[in-house]
Amino acid sequence: MARNFIAELRRRNVLRAAVLYIGAVWALAQGIAQLGPSVGAPDATTRWFLIAAGFGFPLWLVLSWRYEFTAQGIKRDDEVAIADVASRRSQNRRTDLVIIAVLAVAVVLLLTDRVVQHEQPAAQGAAAVADKNSIAVLPFDSGGGDQGQQAFSDGLSEGFIIALAQIKGLRVINPKSSFQFRDSNEDNRSIAAKLGVSHLLEGTVRRMGDTVRVSATLIRASDGSTLWADNYDRPYKDLFALQDQITAQVAGALKSQLLPKPQAAVQTDRPPSGNLEAYDAYVQARVIQSTDALKAIDLYNHAIELDPAYGVAYARKAAVLVDVVSGGDVTGKDAEKYLSDADAAVAQALRLAPNQAASHFARGWLLITRDFNLKEGEAELRKAVELAPNDGDALNLLGVARADQGDLKEAVELTRRALKINPLDANWNHSLVAYLLPLGRFDEAKQLLDKMIGVEPKGAYNHFVLTIIDVLRKDPAAAQKAAEAEPPSEWRDFALALAAQIGTDRALADARLNDCVQRYPQGWAFQIAQVYAVRGEPDAMFQWLDKALAARDPGMQSLLYDPLLLRYRDDPRYAALARKVGLPWPPAAISAASATTPRPATTPAAPH
Repeated sequence: MARNFIAELRRRNVLRAAVLYIGAVWALAQGIAQLGPSVGAPDATTRWFLIAAGFGFPLWLVLSWRYEFTAQGIKRDDEVAIADVASRRSQNRRTDLVIIAVLAVAVVLLLTDRVVQHEQPAAQGAAAVADKNSIAVLPFDSGGGDQGQQAFSDGLSEGFIIALAQIKGLRVINPKSSFQFRDSNEDNRSIAAKLGVSHLLEGTVRRMGDTVRVSATLIRASDGSTLWADNYDRPYKDLFALQDQITAQVAGALKSQLLPKPQAAVQTDRPPSGNLEAYDAYVQARVIQSTDALKAIDLYNHAIELDPAYGVAYARKAAVLVDVVSGGDVTGKDAEKYLSDADAAVAQALRLAPNQAASHFARGWLLITRDFNLKEGEAELRKAVELAPNDGDALNLLGVARADQGDLKEAVELTRRALKINPLDANWNHSLVAYLLPLGRFDEAKQLLDKMIGVEPKGAYNHFVLTIIDVLRKDPAAAQKAAEAEPPSEWRDFALALAAQIGTDRALADARLNDCVQRYPQGWAFQIAQVYAVRGEPDAMFQWLDKALAARDPGMQSLLYDPLLLRYRDDPRYAALARKVGLPWPPAAISAASATTPRPATTPAAPH
């Protein structure tokens, strides 16, 4: 009886239909699981698909018992004549081929998924888990119009970021990225996707005389639902207590544990005296320091006058002073004065706030910029990262220090960690691109640049670096096209000069180089040296590198990973130059980096 039943199942192709169904469901489930996150499908999509497929399986078996696929279409089994046996066998063979194809697709998807997971670094896997416990604080709405209200609102928002960064296992986005969505019309799900977080904290804040009114909402990004919300009216004198209360309630809603280590020093930007006027000046300085450094320095000085023990204010002031010099905004005696003031501020910061990451960051930044002292600067930055593992600024600058010493592998790792905290920072993305190019990882670099162009289509420097990638690939037409797409600026002129050097029009190449030499003799010596390197003229290249060193051009610190310049590493002048800069020579990583470098080629220094 059982044998007859099995034979009948085979005759009616029920077993083939079952295998085909299971194989198709398996392949589709894997496809949904792999592609679903890319199109924003909910996490439960695959599970519900499998449940639905399970309910559909018995119906499929019943239909396969009753019906047959034939050359003439679908027929009831009892309508298929005995004379159709040959046709049935031919159809069975076609069905077998379909089954094999479906199973092959399922196996390929499975192997692809396993290989991709296997190739992801362990740190990347850990980050993926941490992403489920991540948050971005959007700038609280101040009502617009009043700059004072906005500065106060931004300061409160940054205070939440600093406080939330103390929470164990919680990744908190740097305000350099999250504040880009001020007054954005994008929905929360889109914003969260761009920032790579699972939660958003948003709200409004008003200061009315001695009263502060705050409304805060914690949102789950995946579905836009509200996890927690509350409104507060507090006296201004209780501002810090209000910040602490809201932080604790957000932590509770996230079911997070405060403070990763009992012995760890709490990072804070509050004045030790609790002086709210000093804090207000500090907050205003933080808000404007990227756009008006001189006014920010004055505000930091005012905060210090109001609270002479305000160590973090000294640290922030020192960092801004170094920023001004590093950016080339002051030179000569003025630069020396700025660096001297920064040195004094760093000394005060370390005396007053030795356990604050900001103090060690400022000293590390000063040592690297003023003295090219990478070894001691790196030690200070590692101390900053130890105190504040979520400090993206310290992670990024530590990556710069490692790259400057030729360790591109750790530089890439550190910068990727920094970008998890501050994903939309253009300079940090450009730094990562600069580390990837000498490793020959052009496609990864291009993906980063395409992302930045998507965020800021008219942003400077992106197409300049795309030009460099095409120069590395020895593609004159593509290099010219990329150079022309760079917005008008010095970077566009140098992009055009680089592109011309690998073309066939030597007169144009000479003209574009001469134009850069005539127009930008000050502040762009390193870039001029790069153009001469593309031309294959090492004598002129070294002359301009000497000028760059004399001018303390920050590009000189990329000597150990610039794939164009490294082609001349065997020239005795190269080693001498590296030692003058204070770079380790010969670095262990130099051979690996230069081995992957196409010739001729170039790579960008950090933008001024």
